[in-house]
Amino acid sequence: MSAPQAPAATDDTPGEHPLPRYPFSTDGDRLAPELDELRGRCPVSRVRTNSGGEAWLVTGYELARDVLRDRAFARSVLGEADSPTQDAPILAPELLDAMNHLQRAGLRDEVLAALGRNQPELPADWVAEVTRQGLERMAAEGAPGDLQRHFAEWVAAQCLCRLLGLPFEDREWLAERADKDLTMATYSDAELAVNWEEIRAHMAAFMAARTPGRPRGLADRLADLNDVHRGLDERQLSNIVAVLFVSGYEDFASFLGVAAFNLLQHPEAMAALRERPEETPRYVEELLRCSVVLGNAIPRFVTRDTSLGGAQVKAGDLVLLSLDAANYDPEAFTDAGRFEPGRSPNSHLRFGHGRHHCPGAHLVRRQSDVAFRVLLQRFPGLRLAVPAAEVPWHPNRMAIMAAAVPVTW
Repeated sequence: MSAPQAPAATDDTPGEHPLPRYPFSTDGDRLAPELDELRGRCPVSRVRTNSGGEAWLVTGYELARDVLRDRAFARSVLGEADSPTQDAPILAPELLDAMNHLQRAGLRDEVLAALGRNQPELPADWVAEVTRQGLERMAAEGAPGDLQRHFAEWVAAQCLCRLLGLPFEDREWLAERADKDLTMATYSDAELAVNWEEIRAHMAAFMAARTPGRPRGLADRLADLNDVHRGLDERQLSNIVAVLFVSGYEDFASFLGVAAFNLLQHPEAMAALRERPEETPRYVEELLRCSVVLGNAIPRFVTRDTSLGGAQVKAGDLVLLSLDAANYDPEAFTDAGRFEPGRSPNSHLRFGHGRHHCPGAHLVRRQSDVAFRVLLQRFPGLRLAVPAAEVPWHPNRMAIMAAAVPVTW
């Protein structure tokens, strides 16, 4: 969510050096050069955010890991009304702290089981079939096709709707509002609040129409369990189900699109992967490392005065982690700018680190594996239909998204 303020390169204050305005870019074709420059010169730097405030930006790998595992840097506090923000104010604490709210309500294990290694709602043969359906629609429309629409967004929406039990027919309505919610520096706080209330009310109405004991998916199971535990009120639960869809769909669609764009620039790697599809998980890991997908950053709140990479940060400060920049840190990854599917170890920070590990990691890894196998099998001659520099990107997205990935075959 964002404030109605256009991004700028710097913010000039009379008598002071201007602070760089973050984010520097929301295109996914490369890591913003400012991030590389800051990491090499000053991996903990002061920046100005979209909300107009100041923050510390962390671009180094080890420093990012330190912040993620140190309890001096908290996430949940950022949901409080007077906390600093990088975009618009958070509308409710549970939107930024969903997993802790679920844990206190006795519902967290249900979510982790749905998103864990097995993912019973998303069997591989089903994911493969819906991936084929999207690609056949693209083929039927003829070249050039759009992998963002028929692959990335199609697979992500199918998976999230089935996981939560939502009708797939709702996907376009939901995706439009999810896109708006994660667009920075464009809409007013009031517009975003109305948009979010539409999503929340949709989820509340969906769960209210369920038949207790006969769940259609994770949303209904959470509602049934919450009837027993009474740990969340109706607004909190519908907010959390909404954020599960919005964050899950946007992050997955973003990654699949940017990863496909990256893979298409390495035809020799695509050919090798067609010959050895069992290597797909290793390719996915390297795509997770090198794909630039964060339009903003991972926020943390400083709970006590402490030192961070030589900088003295104070309680109440906002710290922003650029995990994209950390994943390109040459101190952590040899030849970090090179796409190397055989990279081992590959301890990227795409899903965070330690206790701050993204619960959707297994979903993205497993379903990307299936989807890319199907994509490469279906289109042996797949290639970009335009030069890479001409691929368009949606501006100001928190989860970086191509406007289209034009391909021919």
